[in-house]
Amino acid sequence: MSSTPSRALVRLNPWRLLLQLLCVVLCLPFVTLLLSWAVPQWSLWQHLSEHVLWDYISTTLLLGFGVGIGSLTLGGAAAWCIARYRFVGHGVLSWLLLLPLAMPAYIIAYTYTGMLDVAGPVQAALRNLTGWQLGGYWFPDIRSLSGAVIMLSLVLYPYVYLLARNAFADQAASLAEVSRSLGLSQWQTFWRVTVPLARPALLAGTALAMMEAFADYGTVQYFGLNTFTTGIFRTWFGMGNTWGAAQLSSLLGVFVLLLLLWERHSRRHLTVYQSRATGRKVAPLVLSGWRGVGVACLCALLPAVGFLIPAVQLASWVWQSHQQWQWQDFTTLALNSVMLALASAMLIVTLALALAYGRRLFATKVYRAQLQLTVLGYALPGTVLAVGALLPLGMADRGINHIWRYVTGDTVGLVLSGTLFALILVYTVRFITVAFHNVDTGLNRITPDMDRAARSLGHGPLSVLRRIHLPLLRNSVLAALLLVFVDVLKELPATLILRPFNFNTLAVKAYELASDERLTQAALPALTIVLVGLVPVVLLTRAMKPSKENR
Repeated sequence: MSSTPSRALVRLNPWRLLLQLLCVVLCLPFVTLLLSWAVPQWSLWQHLSEHVLWDYISTTLLLGFGVGIGSLTLGGAAAWCIARYRFVGHGVLSWLLLLPLAMPAYIIAYTYTGMLDVAGPVQAALRNLTGWQLGGYWFPDIRSLSGAVIMLSLVLYPYVYLLARNAFADQAASLAEVSRSLGLSQWQTFWRVTVPLARPALLAGTALAMMEAFADYGTVQYFGLNTFTTGIFRTWFGMGNTWGAAQLSSLLGVFVLLLLLWERHSRRHLTVYQSRATGRKVAPLVLSGWRGVGVACLCALLPAVGFLIPAVQLASWVWQSHQQWQWQDFTTLALNSVMLALASAMLIVTLALALAYGRRLFATKVYRAQLQLTVLGYALPGTVLAVGALLPLGMADRGINHIWRYVTGDTVGLVLSGTLFALILVYTVRFITVAFHNVDTGLNRITPDMDRAARSLGHGPLSVLRRIHLPLLRNSVLAALLLVFVDVLKELPATLILRPFNFNTLAVKAYELASDERLTQAALPALTIVLVGLVPVVLLTRAMKPSKENR
């Protein structure tokens, strides 16, 4: 039996080379950003350093750390309440707290701006009740850095909640009992035992929220904030300096990768303590009376503010503006978005399956290192990846046209950078992480003994994948397909940069209408994205039910 897998691997060497070539292609944006420094833009950097660079750095860091603190506070508190207490409405609230995941940050920013602005319903009602006149009272400005932090925190706290909830619920009761027997109070036990054990989950969720904040473009651009993402757009489209935009993108990528390394470093040192928390779990405390109602109201406040209120306002605007919409145009937008997202998701999941299965077959250090770099795309903003991809694709287009002109005397136009090819490539680089981890987790649940048994019967690796692995991976593949589909549907900055002329999606249309202050008309594409985004939330809720029943 030992010789059969060996011969199979020898036959599959061309496939291994193909997978390694795929890794190289998917790493192309990273390499381009690094090579951009070979073309220094001294005049640009002098201008940036004198006028806006510090503003880019300080605003980006303040936004990222502000959202990290906000998401940690909201998500950690909600996770603690759901994991350690039982109260009225506990079962419903445990999944309602996930609803803000379906609300893209730029959409909630548009919605609350329309609600809280001078002409919005909140200030109008305030003036009607008090008799105050415009300019005669103070009202907080939502279009500010603090407003952006609040908006992003309201939709990103579920990252912390998802991870911290299980971390709090799975801790052994003996650890708290031992600490109390040593004289620690309940408050001291919480800070010295419970929180340190949950720190890996808390930090991982916080890091994810911060990376999303660094990657945001729609919210910060709409609020008029100077961050790296808005600076990249201005440098590219305002100044026409593509290499300068690439260098700015690489700096933002450094911030994000440093954050990722910090999170992994912290998790490496702390997960060993979490993994030894075995035995009897902590029994949840039943809260009754006003305490139970109070905790339930506090938990309900998060999904109400982060999802229900914006969704109701969007539905109201859709009703108000439904006669202004050209439904044929909306149908075209919806078809463009769905077909693009579906095609991208199918391609990405297929490639992720090939890469994950390749790692199962080829356990070489080189391939594993290539894979680790390939699946870093989700950590980088769509703006950064778009810049990193468009530069080499543009050079490739110029080369293709030069050759074609030499052969035929004519040109073929933008074959790569001006078509959906560039957009789907960036989607693949950014979202293959999501698909890869889902598929790879499913593959790891399949014992290698099944592979060896099938190969001993004469089946090659591709036959094993088709007849054994794919049926067993059906749920993992479908989950990956759905998650990538929704991520592509919501993606805004990469689509803004790379979409072909006269090609629009729901996300781009909502952004364009909101930028023109036509918020009521932007509600229809925005609400459509939100409703589609509910699907993975339902999927997550169903996935969490078994663990809930077990407890």
